[in-house]
Amino acid sequence: MKERERKIRNVLLSTLFLNMLVSASKIIYGYRGGSISILSDGFHSLFDGLSNVAGILGIYVSIQPPDEGHPYGHRKYETIFALFVSMLLFVSCLEILKGSYRSLRGSLEPEVGKGAFFLMGSTILINLFVTLYEKRRGRELRSEYLMADATHTLADVYISSGVVAALVLCRLGFAIADGLVGIGVGVLVVGAGIGVLKETVGTLVDKRRLPYGLVRRIVCDVEGVKGCHGIRTRGTKDHIFMDLHILVDPALSVDQAHRIADNVEMYIRQRLPEVRDVVVHIEPRDGEHG
Repeated sequence: MKERERKIRNVLLSTLFLNMLVSASKIIYGYRGGSISILSDGFHSLFDGLSNVAGILGIYVSIQPPDEGHPYGHRKYETIFALFVSMLLFVSCLEILKGSYRSLRGSLEPEVGKGAFFLMGSTILINLFVTLYEKRRGRELRSEYLMADATHTLADVYISSGVVAALVLCRLGFAIADGLVGIGVGVLVVGAGIGVLKETVGTLVDKRRLPYGLVRRIVCDVEGVKGCHGIRTRGTKDHIFMDLHILVDPALSVDQAHRIADNVEMYIRQRLPEVRDVVVHIEPRDGEHG
């Protein structure tokens, strides 16, 4: 495992422990105290832990070198792990909505004591720490995954703050607030699941990863390139495969044209570090393209 991937894995292992601790605490307390809002927030926190697991497994599998059976590598296994996480989110949401329905009907009476406020306050502080830690390490390691996960964890802080507000209302006699917040968190969980599903499906069906115009401008800045077309990109956001056609002066020798193609590849990798493989097709400029 490369040094960068090892450091990212260590960050994910640390945050996994904290996320699972937060999730388990809220789910256990939610079940025992009958609070749907805390239980729902616990399932939402569980998604953070599952995301960390998917990230760790994805790193381990995706760094395996290409082989005869997988000439493009193993990156899509990470996508499959993410797809599994989205399915778990939908199952969790179903449980959340069922509990919220029972709460709104009055069959569940939440117990709102000092322990509930202590638990939620502690988990908010933990999530703030995880957010700051992942953002700092994400910038240092240039990891889009860590930066995205930090943003998601920050959203958990806002959700947990909403749960605290619901607990206050329950303490004041508005027990319906618990079920309503549970439904709200359930909707957010569904939204997160749909977002993950859209992203994973996009990867699996080879969705375009980079704007056509951006790549064309970068390529046409290379000396000797007279035009560019047929640009195709696919893969994950941080591991993109690209192929394209460049037009060159037909009077050039094969060696000269090949050097231009090498320069195009080098320039793309410099400007777009997320591109891991580039195939450049050389064509003589004949006025049809360009």
